[in-house]
Amino acid sequence: MQKNKSEKYNKILNSAGAVFAEYGFYKATISQIASKAGVADGTLYLYFKNKDDILYQFINFKTQEVFEKMNTAVATGTNAENKLRNLIRCHLQEFQNDKNMAIIFQSEVRYLRDIESQIKDISKMYLDLLSDIIEQGQIEGTMRQDLFVGLVKRYILGAVEGVISTWVSAHGRYDLVSMADPLVDLYMTGVKGN
Repeated sequence: MQKNKSEKYNKILNSAGAVFAEYGFYKATISQIASKAGVADGTLYLYFKNKDDILYQFINFKTQEVFEKMNTAVATGTNAENKLRNLIRCHLQEFQNDKNMAIIFQSEVRYLRDIESQIKDISKMYLDLLSDIIEQGQIEGTMRQDLFVGLVKRYILGAVEGVISTWVSAHGRYDLVSMADPLVDLYMTGVKGN
């Protein structure tokens, strides 16, 4: 099996993303993916073992791509709040830019047992980024010292996933990125009135 990230490999992955997003993983077929990519069915087997492997590699490829951008966005922040805003804005921007990826991650991936460990790894990377930001905010004094970091980071991840899921359900009819600052403001100030 060829492992280089050739143009054809990337085209097949992107085509698979479109097919999985449109039909769902279980209903999607190798023939549909090959047709969308403009290649013969057998060509897919030069790059992938089977449909499961295509999904696994799609998730892996997209995760690496998105986390590089997230890490860069966080690194440009000057303080914890700015880093949190950059992280969430980047997260929402990447999913808005690739609606197929958003659909697959929100609608398909969470229900597939075969890739459960891969999803746990992705969540851990994101939660680790959040831990660093929250701990920095606690050191800076911009985030409460009495917060349980584990709870807070899951609260933030859950809120972001909820916003993306709602956007996917609404068929992307509004600007997803516009939700970034309200999410961070909600976290930073809470829901308690004066």
